[in-house]
Amino acid sequence: MHRIVFFLIGVVIISLSGVMMPGPVLAATIAKGYESGKSGILISIGHGIIEFPLMLLIFLGMLSFLSEEMKTIIGILGGGALIYLGINMIRSKEGERDESFPYPSIFLGFITSASNPYFFLWWVTVGAALIVASMEYGTFGFLMFAITHWMSDLGWYSFVSFSVNRSRNLWSEKTKKIIFSTCGLILIGFGIYFLISVMQT
Repeated sequence: MHRIVFFLIGVVIISLSGVMMPGPVLAATIAKGYESGKSGILISIGHGIIEFPLMLLIFLGMLSFLSEEMKTIIGILGGGALIYLGINMIRSKEGERDESFPYPSIFLGFITSASNPYFFLWWVTVGAALIVASMEYGTFGFLMFAITHWMSDLGWYSFVSFSVNRSRNLWSEKTKKIIFSTCGLILIGFGIYFLISVMQT
């Protein structure tokens, strides 16, 4: 039993090393965290909506759906979606409402994950290796891996949104504009990068 415990500790470390890297989901979490400290939970749920089926497909050995054509489609549609979201984030204004980035958190968690080709690349490389390792402990090991990985995502995004929300009263309008513009530029940057990568491929 202690072997699976050490394995799951490794899963947490590897998962956090990936989820803590700057990316589209993190940018969306920061933006929505300004509105609600609980947005990280909802973003994690949206993230999990695409992540859990993907983990199951890898576990079942069904990787063929990630063909080169599929990766190209994901890159094009995803890059366009991130650019669109980034522009809207930069344009967003607080006005008289708390809601300054009017997209549901679950939707953002899903779309910023689904639109990222490197999210899928991570799963068919590092993620797949972890799933194979979990199979040493049977179906129970896979289920524990899936839950542990998602809980790592949940913990990090919840921490980010809670921290942002708790500190929002310290933000001046200029600070808010800078942070939202930075997050928007991150989304746009990733979107352009995805499109360029697809064209080069």
